[in-house]
Amino acid sequence: MVAEALLERWGLRVTGPGMRGMTAVVLPVERADGTAAALKVLTPDEETAGEPLALRAWGGRGSVRLLEYDAATGTLLLERLDEKRPLSRLARRDARAAVGVIGGLLARLSAVPAPEGLRGLGGIAAGMLERVPRAAAGLAAAADRRVLRDCAGALAEVAGEPGDRLLHWDLHFGNVLAGRREPWLAIDPKPLAGDPGFELLPSLVNEYRERDVRWRFDLLTEAVGADRERARAWTLGRVLQNCLWEVEEGCRRLPRREVAVAGLLLGR
Repeated sequence: MVAEALLERWGLRVTGPGMRGMTAVVLPVERADGTAAALKVLTPDEETAGEPLALRAWGGRGSVRLLEYDAATGTLLLERLDEKRPLSRLARRDARAAVGVIGGLLARLSAVPAPEGLRGLGGIAAGMLERVPRAAAGLAAAADRRVLRDCAGALAEVAGEPGDRLLHWDLHFGNVLAGRREPWLAIDPKPLAGDPGFELLPSLVNEYRERDVRWRFDLLTEAVGADRERARAWTLGRVLQNCLWEVEEGCRRLPRREVAVAGLLLGR
């Protein structure tokens, strides 16, 4: 097994039960010097392929630190954080404080230029716009078709300037854990090069309450120093991405949450 070979090569001892996610198994381990760490065995895909590049570029500044990487298997040895203390626990008690933490992390992470070799937001945006006509034709309601096209129209306004910042792409409360050297650190990036405005939606809809969307958007936009109209357009592009996935899975109605967020950002 991959994990067994790397446990031996890197001199690691398993210290507890593993944790299984959508694309990875994470084992709590201890290094030969007694340092706690986490062995992350990935099932590589397009979204996770750039994780080691991103973690190296961030160098532990706002993110979990990469200790070792095995390119042949895609396995990462990471700094150990406290998996029992995700930011989602704070979010349920104090959403404004938790969104503030996300904003601070996004500002730090997206301040770093994207390294070579990452997928780019420009290609992703162009691909989404090409898929809109077919997706719209598959929707049952005229109102949903309008939302899809309005999101596409907003995205088209900014797609020609996709940006070059290093984006986490999936920063929500569950992907932030308490650390020892910093209070909160980001984990599990699905990195790409692009505009920080494309980062905001996960924290608008995580622990979702419609009445929170506007103030969360304001707080996050200010935190990352984004132009408000560009951030709005890129966030609508992210709504479009979610909607396209749903339609392409066979849904004939758009997700109500995404429709509500789009309506708020479009001023309806």
